[in-house]
Amino acid sequence: MTFRPRSSPALPPPAAEARARSEALADRIRAEIAGAGGAIGFDRFMELALYSPGFGYYSAPTERFGESGDFVTAPEISPLFGRCLAHPVAEVLNHLKGGDVLEAGAGSGNLAADLLSQLAATGALPGRYLILEVSGELRARQEATLRERVPEILPHVAWLDRLPGPGFRGVVLANELIDALPVVRFIAGADGAGELHVGVEGSRFAWREAPARAAVAERVDGLDLPAGYVSEVNLAGEGWVRSLAERLEQGLILLIDYGFPRSEYYHPERATGTLVCHYRHRVHDDPLVLVGLQDITAHVDFTAIAEAGRAAGLSVVGYTSQAAFLLGSGLDRLLADSDPNDVRAHLALTQQVKKLTLPSEMGELFKVIGLARGPVPALAGFAMQDRRSRL
Repeated sequence: MTFRPRSSPALPPPAAEARARSEALADRIRAEIAGAGGAIGFDRFMELALYSPGFGYYSAPTERFGESGDFVTAPEISPLFGRCLAHPVAEVLNHLKGGDVLEAGAGSGNLAADLLSQLAATGALPGRYLILEVSGELRARQEATLRERVPEILPHVAWLDRLPGPGFRGVVLANELIDALPVVRFIAGADGAGELHVGVEGSRFAWREAPARAAVAERVDGLDLPAGYVSEVNLAGEGWVRSLAERLEQGLILLIDYGFPRSEYYHPERATGTLVCHYRHRVHDDPLVLVGLQDITAHVDFTAIAEAGRAAGLSVVGYTSQAAFLLGSGLDRLLADSDPNDVRAHLALTQQVKKLTLPSEMGELFKVIGLARGPVPALAGFAMQDRRSRL
């Protein structure tokens, strides 16, 4: 079965400086493809496009978040998101009688600022707030955000360029991180699974088919998919969960992202996969264009994340929708605390809550999963709607 990609979308042209940076990155990728014999796995292509130092999407100096960027995340929509997450963080830290918080991929720094501000207000600050961030440009932005919004708490914050060593106690947070880790693209076939690699045609990148590596073939062959079905396997995300588990002595890993349990992820209606790209608030499905200038993501298979956690000795303490988790964590109370006499501010908060919770917005597509080592308290965020049986 031959993979037939869709035609490339019509997208706004980049500015000259951005185009030059993209071409420089494309040259580097083409050189690696040539050195590999004519093609590289899509997961390697995605890694280079997103994380190449100085040139990748998350490494280069560019605006990504908010209305002036390419997409909007929950912490950019409303401070209520971070303030809600402070509730389960405080529950776990109180249970442990102290501990640290590690946020992986802190974006603009708004989530850290909102979370720390709420924890400080309730007397539940962690010993340290660690931020795992590989991008120097994003580190600088996060520090500027925290210095402006919570300068008195900045001494509690430290940045890491790799996961901490074993013995971590506390809470690990990751909001929209797993979806941006490099994925393997596969195509199901009558005689077994194949992988979609990336090669070059002229000056453009192009899809190539190759035999699937053993770990991918084993996964795909167990899914009983029709020939020609294209989708993704996030081996990097599963490996990242296992790496976290090795370092977690006691506490909670809280992952928030868009995705599905496996039975829904590989649904017949998703026969072309879940891979999407974000560029100037336009969503399309061609990751081979605008390298370094667009975000590339794939939805999360939460069953795979739960399996990786369990195999590493963690327990799945909760799985639910973002709407249910935020409401269980006090979103309605935080909204009620706003001043209804300040009509403009109250209406703004109401609109933010709708974006975070409505099924047509982020409320249903985004899920929250909790993985724990050792006993942790039953979190209120998971009490409203327990979906673990769907994993």
